[in-house]
Amino acid sequence: MTLRGLIDALVRTPAPRPTRDGWWFLGIALGLGFAAMNTGNNLLYLLTALLLALVIVSGILSERSRRGLRLRAVLPEEIYAGRCFVLGARLENIKRRRVSRSLAVQTAGRRLYVERLAPGEARILTWETTLPRRGRQRLPGVRVTTRFPFGLFVKSSRVLLDTLVLVYPAVRPVGGAWRRRLNGEGRRPVRRRGRGHDVYNLRDYRPGDDRRLIHWRSSAKTGTLVVREHEVETGLDTRLVLVGDGTHEPVRLEAALSEAASLAAHLLRGDASLELIGPGVHVPAGRGRAHLRRVLEALALYEPSAAPAAWPAPRPGVTDLEIALG
Repeated sequence: MTLRGLIDALVRTPAPRPTRDGWWFLGIALGLGFAAMNTGNNLLYLLTALLLALVIVSGILSERSRRGLRLRAVLPEEIYAGRCFVLGARLENIKRRRVSRSLAVQTAGRRLYVERLAPGEARILTWETTLPRRGRQRLPGVRVTTRFPFGLFVKSSRVLLDTLVLVYPAVRPVGGAWRRRLNGEGRRPVRRRGRGHDVYNLRDYRPGDDRRLIHWRSSAKTGTLVVREHEVETGLDTRLVLVGDGTHEPVRLEAALSEAASLAAHLLRGDASLELIGPGVHVPAGRGRAHLRRVLEALALYEPSAAPAAWPAPRPGVTDLEIALG
């Protein structure tokens, strides 16, 4: 490391903080310095110079250990407001020859320690955290610190991993009132293979098929084993309608968006078709996990607006579920 590089690194990073042992060390060095000046004893001057040299060596070695590190966030696919999730960080030593030692990744409430990181080696560190609000949120920043080599000073990096992530509204179990209403709408089969009760097709038996699905009458006629394939069942196609603008009641708005997200998750798990409409938001009808993410993203990024909503005309056979935003 050149002198210029060392100076630039010291300017960019926070100043090192003495540990408890470091304060004792500095106190002893200061005491020996005063004693040397008062007495003129060359041995005391020599001891003071030795202690100050150890401080300089400690700063250079700790900076070499801390530099050349790369920290990348390892995020889950979905993050929900108010729900604890596992956040990870990939700590990698990108130096070619030097080993990094005595590293600690400091989060809001934990300290994850890495004793040794060889050149080119990487470690995955994980901890649990919670983001309380929906929308674009900034991850709680972390710092990489080291006390190498003598444990006299703590040298830390700038704040890392303070990136933006998308947080979905809180998804909770659907309440009894909604369940009764949805069950009252009934379910209907669709012409698609899946789990259900109505017969979709008959085909030859294949190894691994459930023997309870064997159609014995058809098997007796053809002389070969025949199994039933069922139609998937789905709830009625649904349209979630966000009513109001939510500009005056923030608490009610967040509760309503959470309720809409919970209903969307419940309906799409049952293979229903779901459309979302409201002031300034429209997600066309769709099915499946990918569509659920589109709906949750729209709800996560929803901003209160007094502009009137332009709603498309309802399609035949579609059930409207209204949710008041306040």
